Amino acid sequence: MRSDGILGNREERGRKWLRRRERWLVALGVVLHAVYMLSIFDIYFKTPIVHGVDPVTPRFAAPAKRLVLLVADGLRADKFFELDAEGNHRAPFLRGIIERQGRWGVSHARPPTESRPGHVSIIAGFYEDPSAVTKGWKANPVEFDSVFNRSRHTISFGSPDIVPIFCSALEHSTWDTYPHEFEDFATDASFLDMWSLDKFQSLLNRSREDPKLKELLQQDNLVVFLHLLGCDSNGHAHKPYSSIYLNNVKVVDHVAESVYNLVQDYFKDNRTAYIFTADHGMSDKGSHGDGHPSNTDTPLVAWGAGVKYPKPISSSNHSDCGFKFVDDHVHDAPTPVEWGLHDLERVDVNQADIAPLMSTLLGLPCPVNSVGSLPLDYINMTKADEVEAVLSNTKEILNQFLRKSYIKQANSLYFKPFKPLSHYSSTLDKIEGLISARDYEAAMNLSQNLRSLALQGLHYFQTYDWLMLMSVITLGYVGWMIYLLLHVLQSYTSLPGNSFGMEKTVQKNNRGKIYLYGSILTGMLCLLLLLEQSPPLYHAYMITTSFLWVQIISEYKFINTLWKQVSKRRMNYIIKLLATIAISVFILEFLVNSFTERKLYTWCFLIAGATASFYLFKSIPWRSGIPIYVCIACWLLSLFTLMPAEIPDNNELVVCSGIIIIIIAIIARWLDFHAGIRKYWQSICNCKSKSSSFSSLFYLQALLVGLSSVMVYLSTVHRAEKQELLASHQLINWSVAGFSMVLPLFSENSLLSRLTSMFLGFAPPFLLLSIGYEAIFYAALALVLMAWILFENTLLNLNIVNKSSDSTNDLIHGSDYRSLQLSDARIPLVFMVLFNVAFFGTGNFASIASFEISSVYRFITIFSPFLMAALLIFKLFIPFMLVICAFSAITKLNQVPRMGCYFLVILFSDMMTIHFFFLVRNKGSWMEIGNSISHFGIMSAQVVFVLLLFALTNTYTKDIQCNSAVPSTRKAN
Repeated sequence: MRSDGILGNREERGRKWLRRRERWLVALGVVLHAVYMLSIFDIYFKTPIVHGVDPVTPRFAAPAKRLVLLVADGLRADKFFELDAEGNHRAPFLRGIIERQGRWGVSHARPPTESRPGHVSIIAGFYEDPSAVTKGWKANPVEFDSVFNRSRHTISFGSPDIVPIFCSALEHSTWDTYPHEFEDFATDASFLDMWSLDKFQSLLNRSREDPKLKELLQQDNLVVFLHLLGCDSNGHAHKPYSSIYLNNVKVVDHVAESVYNLVQDYFKDNRTAYIFTADHGMSDKGSHGDGHPSNTDTPLVAWGAGVKYPKPISSSNHSDCGFKFVDDHVHDAPTPVEWGLHDLERVDVNQADIAPLMSTLLGLPCPVNSVGSLPLDYINMTKADEVEAVLSNTKEILNQFLRKSYIKQANSLYFKPFKPLSHYSSTLDKIEGLISARDYEAAMNLSQNLRSLALQGLHYFQTYDWLMLMSVITLGYVGWMIYLLLHVLQSYTSLPGNSFGMEKTVQKNNRGKIYLYGSILTGMLCLLLLLEQSPPLYHAYMITTSFLWVQIISEYKFINTLWKQVSKRRMNYIIKLLATIAISVFILEFLVNSFTERKLYTWCFLIAGATASFYLFKSIPWRSGIPIYVCIACWLLSLFTLMPAEIPDNNELVVCSGIIIIIIAIIARWLDFHAGIRKYWQSICNCKSKSSSFSSLFYLQALLVGLSSVMVYLSTVHRAEKQELLASHQLINWSVAGFSMVLPLFSENSLLSRLTSMFLGFAPPFLLLSIGYEAIFYAALALVLMAWILFENTLLNLNIVNKSSDSTNDLIHGSDYRSLQLSDARIPLVFMVLFNVAFFGTGNFASIASFEISSVYRFITIFSPFLMAALLIFKLFIPFMLVICAFSAITKLNQVPRMGCYFLVILFSDMMTIHFFFLVRNKGSWMEIGNSISHFGIMSAQVVFVLLLFALTNTYTKDIQCNSAVPSTRKAN
């Protein structure tokens, strides 16, 4: 009796120790991934802004006295330039400017093609810091210079999300914005453009009676900025090929014509320059953000004072120099025939080139953080002034390089300079000598070459610490995976000596020495970083990596014991171990490649369905129906990754999906009542006592699914007719979505009953957030999850999973869960495949533009970015929750520890994460760069939100009961 009490106390202490250790591991994992996820911005991307750079005063006369900048938010180049169906110009005024008064081209934006980065590129001349995503592209992460800052006065009207970015802290500015409530996606937003025009016209009218205002307008270096949001709002709500969007192009043209006439009539001096462009385009599905040409190609039209006139195209002014723009489009790309502009010279620019163009037209210093190159083909200046303008542009970029070089050299114990610019001062002297000798051609070439080297030098210092950081982060990820594997082997396997994790064989004094030496080494490394004045995150990377490896080294005796155990095993076990590792790596590499090629999942489920059904046909009677069901379910799901990632609207399909979901639930309910008597169903069914209250709950859930289908139809039809969402519809939609998710908590706790209830519970919000075939995908995914459960249950009944469940070696701290075996690796691997197909089954969510904003219109139409984003993310999470619930049910069915399987999921996820870490790119097209960042971010975040979803779904799955075919370990003992 005494020994039993001691043993019970030891078991209780072991369980408490394990819980504490796992909480610590989870906390460490969250912190580690949060820190390492930020590392790509230190390794591959740093803020392009450097403070302390002096402006370069230009040495030429200003061609223009004032400048008008018109930015049509979300206007695609092709929709602007091409002719309509009748062969007429959509923008007749600006078309006339292109043909008779000014120059034109395509401005190439760089992802992320969002409004703030686009406007920063146009007005400040640099591409936005990628870390600004943490502020939603709406706030300035770092203060920066702009053309507006350099102007004598800036007048601006437009969106409350854009104008304040540049004018709120600018004393010499006059600006105003409309309320956020005006941005309603349920209306035609072209009136927003007219609002900006009316405000500008009202300002000019007031100046006739206000001497101070009139004096202000008559000053030189005046900038007028009108932000026209109509195309962006209408593109989101109605798509860029809709009549409303195309009509908005005409409205924008009307605004441009009206502004031109107002300015010309008011000033009457022909000293005004005009720039018309867009911050980004719009994809066919009504979104933007990635590097697709429909998002990066924007129109550029310049005319007025200091701008060249149109020039006929010829072979002499059209050469293929191999140059590529920031969106990877080649220089001198052929103009589409449908634009009807093949006979006029087209001058394409990078979006950041517009800032030095505006500065040069006004005779202002370029913004001190600009990396744009002055497009000479737009400027109408003498040869001498052209050289001076380019030299001013070059010196401004060179000053940034020198400032970054100085800062890095001042903080480095061992400094490696950028050798190509070691003699920059002599090059500048040579350029000045050529200008004095009036050899402008040679001076121009030398200035442009120096500018190119300065841009390369800026890139060099932005990635200066690349090698050191890559090494530290790589060691950190490898250390984390080894540490996680050691924990799983110690706590969840039947290796000798692992009965209680708290009883370590390593002596305390040896471990203390390891901790001491590790702390000294970490301190020395951090001191070195401190002397170099490295950012705080550098210290975090170093400390985290050092800590992990100290923990691994402290387990050296267990590692040694583990090695001896493996070396004593027979050859067939070694082969089995290597085969498991090879298959795991193959599956993980498959998942890595699926991020860029969704169609791989089609082959995956076709092969999986055929293989699994063939195996089951050989193992169990075909009359059970399980082999055929598994095959059909997998093959049905394989169809969805062949469908377009851009989900087409199909209201009728969403309504039909509700009916399909109800039918599936009725069949599952019938099986729960009647299939429990069959051998391969009894573990998941509970056909004993069926309470009438549970039946009522089922009917209520089915009714809510039907009601949500009706509301999908009514809300969509009414919004299409009335262009607004009724308050009653909105209230019903919110109520049904919220109430339905609570009901599964009150359902029966048998496996099939609870999962069916959850399937019905999450269906209403998913249907209300669906616009097309993704509603059918929800049902198909649930069928595959059920096939997975049936497959695992069949393996269990065939006694393949656990052939020695009655062994005392399988006891885990006195719990009812058995030890993990090598074959159990299939559970987290299958989970990861299904988890990722839930992620990519209905689109490419690695792309910013894959989020279809119209999905939320049945809940809200007034623009609210945080609420809309929350609804979109919640829609994304619903399939994940189904997968995790099925995963939890399978761990209970197989009597394996769920936390042990969770840590294996994290281990496998991090093998993918480190792969994506090496795939992050800072060269090539920005579409590839943007996707590589998002892939790495998704996998890093997946480790965190899988934990969150495990916690959420545990509310639903913690009391699930299985009539397992395998006897409890404790009972066996």
